[in-house]
Amino acid sequence: MKKTTALMFDHRNRTKPGHAGPVEIRVTHERRSYYFDTGVKVLRDEFVAGRVVNTLCADKLNERIAIIYEKVLSLINESIDTGKAIDTEMIKRQVWQIKEKVRDGNTLLDWIHEQIPLLDIKDDTRKHYYPLEDRLREFGKMRRWEDVTVERICEFDAWLHSRQKPISDAARLAGVKPKRLSDAGIYNYHKCLKALLNRADRFGKIERNPYERLRGQFKRGDKDNPEYLTDDEMSRIRKLELPVGSALDVARDLFVFQMYTGLAYSDAQAFDFSAYKMVSGSWQYIGQRVKTGVPYVSELLPPAVEVLEKYRGTVPKIGNADYNHRLKEIGRLTGIEVRMHSHLARHTFATWMLANDVKIENVKQMLGHKSIVTTQRYAKVIATSVYEDFGKVRKKIKP
Repeated sequence: MKKTTALMFDHRNRTKPGHAGPVEIRVTHERRSYYFDTGVKVLRDEFVAGRVVNTLCADKLNERIAIIYEKVLSLINESIDTGKAIDTEMIKRQVWQIKEKVRDGNTLLDWIHEQIPLLDIKDDTRKHYYPLEDRLREFGKMRRWEDVTVERICEFDAWLHSRQKPISDAARLAGVKPKRLSDAGIYNYHKCLKALLNRADRFGKIERNPYERLRGQFKRGDKDNPEYLTDDEMSRIRKLELPVGSALDVARDLFVFQMYTGLAYSDAQAFDFSAYKMVSGSWQYIGQRVKTGVPYVSELLPPAVEVLEKYRGTVPKIGNADYNHRLKEIGRLTGIEVRMHSHLARHTFATWMLANDVKIENVKQMLGHKSIVTTQRYAKVIATSVYEDFGKVRKKIKP
């Protein structure tokens, strides 16, 4: 029987929608088919008519596939010509050696440095990847592709937990003690590295992302009980007297705008008043979140309108780092003990809405959450407050 060959995508059809799957070589001889993994992984719609398409690395990946393809055919033909049985394990071993040779010569760290600017993500998200590159260089134990192991990822996690945030010489002389990295900060390092290794897996640079065997091991931190401001603290921020137009005044106004719209920092900075329409006496809008593209429903409440009137229909533009620095000072001036940061306004909006009997399904739409599970963590906060009140009453009950 004549031998036939073809390139195909995931012959077992195990790849989930939206995930990368293997490009394979199928060789059929004597009514039997043999499959060989090329080491290249792409999305289903990125493999058309036997070629990788619609990706920046298409030419490089097609070249890699072609090299593996020729090697497999050569070994198959050699077996057929000599009358030997096709030894798939032997072929796979030899193909693996070829796959190692056709990998790019750059190291893991070099590759990460090259890939970060190519990631299809927002700039606000991309900025979190550059510190990861710095931390990996400091760590020093994950420079080569063979260093990408489960054990080394766990070592990296332990190293991050032992690492202290850098502080200035002036702060050190003043007796300020450096703090450890937060759980949320460490989680973000893992999140970025996992995404980059998924990309490396897709491009055939590693056989498997070690994070697949570490699911659920690295926690984001205490996100089930997000901090928020009370009604009194919200009022204190609004009433804080500051020089008009000062840096702190502008930061406070932006925070108030977020606190009464629920908009995340990136969405507030992209705010466009012209998109809102007056409906039944209020300004309303259905938009999409900048970071996720998830729709959200917005209405401008009076405190938010006051900010817009002050800035002639616009929202103050402040860099996130400067913004958070100013918010810390505002927290000190108002005597608020909760750590002030830009996302605290969004947490406050969510809990404030739920505390005022707004349905959780509607709060989900206001915040633009993908899943109501995310919104439910704010409901847990409200429940915690209720249980605390139960406790106060319980203590007053006489035996």
